[in-house]
Amino acid sequence: MSELILHHYPTSPFSEKIRAVLGFKKLAWQSVIIPSIMPKPDLTALTGGYRKTPVLQIGSDVYCDTALICEVLEHVQPSPTLYPQGQKGLARTLAQWADSTLFWAAMGYNLQKPGMAELFANVPPDAMKAFAADRGAMAQGMTRARPADATSAYKSYLRRLADMLDGQDFLLGSAPCMADFAAYHPLWFTRTQVPVMAGILQATPAVLAWMDRIAALDHGQMGKLSATEAIAVCAGSTRATAQNDEYFQDDHGIALGSLVSISAESFGAEPTLGELVAATRTRYTLRRVDARAGQVQVHFPRIGYALKRQEASA
Repeated sequence: MSELILHHYPTSPFSEKIRAVLGFKKLAWQSVIIPSIMPKPDLTALTGGYRKTPVLQIGSDVYCDTALICEVLEHVQPSPTLYPQGQKGLARTLAQWADSTLFWAAMGYNLQKPGMAELFANVPPDAMKAFAADRGAMAQGMTRARPADATSAYKSYLRRLADMLDGQDFLLGSAPCMADFAAYHPLWFTRTQVPVMAGILQATPAVLAWMDRIAALDHGQMGKLSATEAIAVCAGSTRATAQNDEYFQDDHGIALGSLVSISAESFGAEPTLGELVAATRTRYTLRRVDARAGQVQVHFPRIGYALKRQEASA
């Protein structure tokens, strides 16, 4: 197993989700800091177009979306588990809600004018405008709640989390699971990145105590790599990329070996193009070639992503 390389940036909430999982599993990993907004030429050299944060790299394998990254880290280090026996489906379903519905309510609240002003207090004024324009482009076509509505929803969701924590340390019992890390990261952003907005958490002290327990897990053993070094790791890795039809699940009428695109169904829908070399029950794998990174296997979860056939260029 090659070393774990996480492409992320410090203020990214979804990156904090994975950093906390790495701490929970006591894993060693290499940190590559990427820009928070486009362009991201070093990241897209690996992903082929996908630009959301974070991305996990293991050799020439690149894993997109934190739901899939959690599955990969569970395979790398099965204990302690993210998916408790008898509650695997519940943990995944609750995590999906947290990564979408809870996240967008939290960010609709967090990124009101006071939050934005604090988040960008120490950077040039144009940086806030660039960030807002970048996220606006990523959210094109999405329906987002107005700040007052997001605030109301966030308060309700915090109370629901507090109810789940009544009589237990974590959402599904005595140990953290995937659901805890998914619910934690948007609240972490409120508490640590826009503390001017963190008063909303005071009404749910059980949630604050739970956040302290998650934070105490830390981030594992972190080293540092440059983007250039990470790309060189990919280019120097050798891996057989034969089509994997042993677990092929065809829901689209698209054969392995076809040229396809994969893109997120909503936020950040930039497509990645490549040859479809695997389509299992849970994920897709594309093979692509980059001038700097060499041959790359880019992996996506099925849920939340659209697979489409592409015509080869003449």
